[in-house]
Amino acid sequence: MKMPELKDMTLVELAAKGRDLRQEVFNLRLQQASARIEKPGRLRSLRRDIARIETRISQLRNKAA
Repeated sequence: MKMPELKDMTLVELAAKGRDLRQEVFNLRLQQASARIEKPGRLRSLRRDIARIETRISQLRNKAA
């Protein structure tokens, strides 16, 4: 997910997407603990996507304030 995709989303949509990604990270960590993870690189990309979403949420909140 790139920043231009995030710029079109609302605050509510961003929060929902962040929740979904965090749930996916949780599931992947469970798989990793049981040594059944198929794509270990997916964790890294998910963490970065979450950071992008949090950055955009912060930008929107600062703009509103």
